[in-house]
Amino acid sequence: MNVPHDERQHLRSAVQRQPADFIAWVMLADAELGAGDVAAGERAAQRALQLRHDHPEALARLGRARWMQGRHEEAANLLRHASRQVPGHPGIALWLGHALEDAGQPEAAADAYRRAHALLPDEPYVAAQRLNWQRRLCDWRGLEALSQQVRGAVAQGNPAVEPFAFLSEDASAAEQLACARQRAQVIAASTPRLPPVRLRTDGPLRVGFLSNGFGAHPTGLLTVALFEQLRADAGLQVHLFALNGDDGSRIRQRLLAAAHTLHAVDGMPHAAIAARIREAGIDVLFDLRGWGGGGTPEVLAMRPAPLQVNWLAYPGTSGAPWIDYVLADAFVLPPALEPAFSEKVLRLPRAFQPSDNTRVVEAPPPRGDCGLPGRDGNGGVVFCCFNNSYKLNPRSVARLLEVLRGVPGSVLWLLSGPGLADQRLREVAQRQGIDPSRLVFMPKLPHPHYLARYRHADLFLDTHPYNAHTTASDALWAGCPVLTTPGHTFAARVAGSLNHHLGLDEMNAADDAAFVATAVRLGNDPAALAGLRQRLAAARRDAGLFDMAGFARDFAALLKDLRQRP
Repeated sequence: MNVPHDERQHLRSAVQRQPADFIAWVMLADAELGAGDVAAGERAAQRALQLRHDHPEALARLGRARWMQGRHEEAANLLRHASRQVPGHPGIALWLGHALEDAGQPEAAADAYRRAHALLPDEPYVAAQRLNWQRRLCDWRGLEALSQQVRGAVAQGNPAVEPFAFLSEDASAAEQLACARQRAQVIAASTPRLPPVRLRTDGPLRVGFLSNGFGAHPTGLLTVALFEQLRADAGLQVHLFALNGDDGSRIRQRLLAAAHTLHAVDGMPHAAIAARIREAGIDVLFDLRGWGGGGTPEVLAMRPAPLQVNWLAYPGTSGAPWIDYVLADAFVLPPALEPAFSEKVLRLPRAFQPSDNTRVVEAPPPRGDCGLPGRDGNGGVVFCCFNNSYKLNPRSVARLLEVLRGVPGSVLWLLSGPGLADQRLREVAQRQGIDPSRLVFMPKLPHPHYLARYRHADLFLDTHPYNAHTTASDALWAGCPVLTTPGHTFAARVAGSLNHHLGLDEMNAADDAAFVATAVRLGNDPAALAGLRQRLAAARRDAGLFDMAGFARDFAALLKDLRQRP
């Protein structure tokens, strides 16, 4: 919920005038939490509870505050207690779903979302939350009807659908733009802008990066080596604005050393974060989260920097009037896609995605310890897809199983999903005539251990319409080829971009039939598969995809050119 600044001030004045007004304190808690001021929202919720002990509305706000503080188990307990008191309250059921997700109770979260949707069956926001979580659980019951409801809401101009979750729908780039633009308009209408400031024309260019992933997180893993290379460029100052706390990881330590300044802004209200960015004199601010979870579009909407850029973490258009540019490359965002982007397009001469080229791919444990079969003639081929479970839609899984059907003795190695997701996928395999034991699941592991597993994988099979992104980069760095089907949205073209910039365009299949045929051919031809892996090894060394010194030069040159533009 986005509450205008003036309304928050009005509510603060109201509780000062009438400190015994329970409803005013509840409304103030909502407003403060909506503005990102978790401490103030918590205080307001606790004051409401003092006035009406155990009241479900006050409990729910305190639960929401605990959730925003990362105290997920406490949040779930508070919201569960509130929901038991008012089982017909859809908003509390929805918040309970969020808390249960993060408290590690995925099937209970699904029940909460289903209950919220049953209470508000025509509300697209609730339908979208249920749809998104069902995708994560690989629970495809009623999926098409939910998807049609969500896409219909976007078509009707309803701003309730979250753009990040919408990327998993088989929607066009134009639909994605409409979804993002509708959400951005709501935030823009309720967010005050800072006074305008001009881009400085002298001195080092101060470049800011805003993210909740500055640590052992895909964003940190992708960017750390680039920031280390940029440190040597005297014409740039790199400022990292970390929305996440210090996780104690080696990546966080490297980021701290690479940046001119790492600003710890986790837990701060949106306005305070924007003020910190403005005080640092940032010329160009990169949004490295966008519409993803943990992002702060409200901060960007305040316009703390004269130029603001969408890059890397959100694979689509922001649809936001506060974002000036999107950084891409010619494959992932070809000219034909530009009308579906609200931003002006900046293109690097190489793939838009950097990577940590200092990583060592360790030796993995034995195949048997990973649940994989041993080598036996042409059998034992390991196809893998370590994408998140929400990308494993019916279409993608059907073609993965078709590949297994065509390669006797092969297995499909997947990342274990939440709740009963693995069981549901095995049931899908059995219904399609594939022995469920041919699906092998890998638990989530620390990054070095996960990366080592690729040494046992022969070929990565991608998903559609939401590709492997960081996961594709991981696979290629570890020497595992990636087979994908580039589509007609940014999110559907990332793996294809990586293959293209490696000179491996033959791994970009034209359609599902070509995808299955290529995978089956390679799976049944050990010599061809070995030759492909040799070409990948050479391309990894020579093609420039993992050349972060070169990436840093291109990146810095683009920024300096941007400074000279009218």
